Amino acid sequence: MSRNIVLCSYRLKKFNLLNKKTPNKLKILNDPIYGFIQIPNSLIFDIIEHPYFQRLRRITQMGFSNLVYPGANHTRFHHAIGCMHLMQKAIGVLRFKQVAISKEEENALCIAILLHDIGHGAFSHALENSIVSGISHEEISLKFMKKLNEEFNGELTLAIEIFEGKNSRKFLYQLISSQLDIDRLDYLKRDSFYTGVTEGNISSDRLIAMMNVKDDELVIEQKGIYSVEKFLIARRLMYWQVYLHKTGLVAENILVNVLRRAKELAEKGVELYASSALHYFLYNQINKQNFTEKTLEMFSKLDDYDVLSAIKEWVYHKDEVLSLLSKMIVDRNLLRIEIQQENFTESYIQKKREKAIKKLNIKETEVDYFVFHQEIKNQAYNLKAPIYILNKKGKLKDISKASDQLNLQALTNPVIKHFICYPK
Repeated sequence: MSRNIVLCSYRLKKFNLLNKKTPNKLKILNDPIYGFIQIPNSLIFDIIEHPYFQRLRRITQMGFSNLVYPGANHTRFHHAIGCMHLMQKAIGVLRFKQVAISKEEENALCIAILLHDIGHGAFSHALENSIVSGISHEEISLKFMKKLNEEFNGELTLAIEIFEGKNSRKFLYQLISSQLDIDRLDYLKRDSFYTGVTEGNISSDRLIAMMNVKDDELVIEQKGIYSVEKFLIARRLMYWQVYLHKTGLVAENILVNVLRRAKELAEKGVELYASSALHYFLYNQINKQNFTEKTLEMFSKLDDYDVLSAIKEWVYHKDEVLSLLSKMIVDRNLLRIEIQQENFTESYIQKKREKAIKKLNIKETEVDYFVFHQEIKNQAYNLKAPIYILNKKGKLKDISKASDQLNLQALTNPVIKHFICYPK
């Protein structure tokens, strides 16, 4: 009797093993920009499924731009997946043109571009200037990649090498980071779509179709010169119209000041409502030198939701400065902003400070939270990292010299403007 039970148990176990469903990792995602996007292999599927990467669903791509353009609610997750798709296209085009790219290099390029933004903090750039100091999102991305490489038994080694620019093949790095990289080809088109600002709608397909490699340099064939011109002009227009929009500038700077004030109160021992992840960064001094594995783990749990939920509570905090700044964001009742070519005079700035102190009934030491001035810079094309045009004779020429557009040369000059924010 016992022998039959054992035999039945063995057969049942064998049946379960044979019929156990393995997850389908060759998924297809439907993207509003490109249509169907295929996840190329199980390794990339597993990276996308990892909590580090899933966090990007909770990091907005454009910070507070949705206060200006209500549709701009897309995330870093959308952008990273779109970049991976464009990278697959670029690899296909280059291979068709007899550029040798191995299967390992293809995989590494897709992983590197997929993870290039994984180190972004909540609301993208705001945290770099407030509760975390001295370390860029690129450096944090690298830390995440190295940690993932440990978990995936070294399968990200080549991707990390390319991401750091340490690979001997220069054009592989240029696909990840250059003035005409895959990152820019996606975010311009994607941000244009979600904001409705048509000036940024570049032809990423055309630009990729015109890509080639000459002397280990990523280049654009001469037929694509007008697409590059449109790309550079679109980038300039998107910066002034979207990324450096005055309302977005005010909102992001108020957010930085909210977090700066919260950090200041935390240092004095004042108790603040915060999630465990946000609490860690408020009550600890975090910089490049002490950014440990524990810090990375806490950073991986910090996203837009932590910051927004805290700000909603801080509206009712007894500290008037924190409360007032938080209320500005929650109610979208922001500071006034003035932008001009020349710097503001000290007397003008002092006048705004005195008015703010009187109007808000705050101390002189607190006025910097409400009256501040900065400069913004927009340079559509940097001559130090040129985009090369490959002419029909096989020669390379900088786009600024190859183009017959007079205004393209002007795009090489940085345009600097100054702004001041103060209470209405």
